[in-house]
Amino acid sequence: MENGGSVFFDMVYDVVRLIPPGRVTSYGAIARYLGTARSARMVGWAMNASHSVQPPVPAHRVVNRIGLLSGKAHFHPPEHMQIMLESEGISVRNDQIVNFDAVFWDPQKELSLD
Repeated sequence: MENGGSVFFDMVYDVVRLIPPGRVTSYGAIARYLGTARSARMVGWAMNASHSVQPPVPAHRVVNRIGLLSGKAHFHPPEHMQIMLESEGISVRNDQIVNFDAVFWDPQKELSLD
């Protein structure tokens, strides 16, 4: 990967490490926060590559825009994403976050300087 991609991935990881336990965000919300609203897919690539990054990245807290565990295939085993979310008190049914709006963490709001 070119250096620019790795810098972007590092910025994504920095944001994801700030998501509190028991909360989730979306690929698009991270992309918007970083000023690259059209880069949600690249945020997903960063999450797929994050499993061996140090310090650890809580990639299980990043889901798609409607709360689906779209990245679960990159966990070993895939059920591990749901298990980790449930261990933090997040309910998951049929690979989707229950009460998604209630646990959604928007970095633009949560990390604003206002």
